[in-house]
Amino acid sequence: MSLSNAVRKVRHGRSRLAYFAGHAARLCLPRFVLAERRRALFDSLSADERRSVEARAQYYNRCDSSFEVAPHFKPLRAWSIPGQHNYHLDLLDQLRWFPDEARVAYQFGDIGSVQNAPTTPTIVKARPLALETGACVLLKLNHVRHFHFVRDRRAFSDKRDCVVWRGHAGRDHRVRFLERFFGHPLCDVGQVGRRGAQLGFSKPFLSVREQLENKFVLSIEGNDVATNLKWILSSNSLCFMRRPRFETWFMEGTLRPEVHYVGLEDDHADLEEKALYYAKRPEAAERILANAQRFVDRFRNPVLERCASLLVLQRYFECSGQATRSESALARGSFT
Repeated sequence: MSLSNAVRKVRHGRSRLAYFAGHAARLCLPRFVLAERRRALFDSLSADERRSVEARAQYYNRCDSSFEVAPHFKPLRAWSIPGQHNYHLDLLDQLRWFPDEARVAYQFGDIGSVQNAPTTPTIVKARPLALETGACVLLKLNHVRHFHFVRDRRAFSDKRDCVVWRGHAGRDHRVRFLERFFGHPLCDVGQVGRRGAQLGFSKPFLSVREQLENKFVLSIEGNDVATNLKWILSSNSLCFMRRPRFETWFMEGTLRPEVHYVGLEDDHADLEEKALYYAKRPEAAERILANAQRFVDRFRNPVLERCASLLVLQRYFECSGQATRSESALARGSFT
C-alpha cells in the first residue's frame, strides 16, 4: 500500500468515527429537548431565511395530496440499527425531532432509474430528474459519503491546464468516456480500485487535494449522482459534466451549465474544446467558479440545513395525516 493510500484510509477512518460518535451523542438527547430546540431554531431565522428554507422544503417534498404510510413501515428506534447504517442513522437523526409515533416510508440506497423509484411518497437520498411525481421525497441521507466541501487555497490561474478524473468504471457511460479520453494529452483520467481494472484504464489513486492541482475536474454520475460534485463546486477548479440525470439534497436539478459548471455533451465529445476554451479565458472560468461557490454556501449553514429538513418532514407528516396543518405547527411539530 502506498503512503498516500495509507494516509487516506486513516483520514477516512477518523471521519467515520467522528460521524458515528456524533450520532451516538445526539441519540442521548431526550425528544422533549429537541422539541424545545426546534422552536428556538425557527425563531432564530430571519424573514429571508425562513422564505429560503420553506422554498427548499417545497422543492424536496412535492407531496400535494393526502396519502397513508404503508403499515409495514414502523417508527425508527434508537440503538436498533440494521443494515445500511449511514442511511438509517441520518434518517433517525432527523425523525427524533418529532414524536415517537412518527412514521415514514423510506427507500435506502441508489434509485438508479425511474423504474426503480417508489410510487408513493417515500424518503430517498436521490431521485431521477425525469420523475414527474412527488413520490421521491429528498432528505440528506448518507451525507458522510456525499457531502464533502473543501477550502481550496490554490487559485485557478496557478493550476495545471488538465482535466482530471478518478473513479470506478462500473457503468457503461464511464467505460465509454475512458475509451475515448484515457491517455489524451489534455486529460489525467482513469479507473481506480479493483472493479473494472481488467479494462486497462487503471491509474494511481489521487487525493482530493491532488486532483485540485488541476484547473478542470470531471464529474460523472455513477448509479445515481456523482459523489465528487459537491467538493468540486466548492473549489477553485472548474467542474466539467454533462447535464445531471439525478438529484439529491444538493438540488443538482437547479444547477445550470455555463453558470455553475461547464456543460458537456452527453458523449463528452466537446471536452477538449471546452478545456482549451476556458484555459484561454480565465475571466469566464472565474465567473463560473464564483457562481458555483455561492451555490454551495447555502448548504454550509447547519441551522438552515436543519430547518429545511424539519420542514420537509413536517410537510410529509401533514400530507400523511400525522400532523395538523397550521403555521404554528411548522415550528412546534404538533401532532393529532
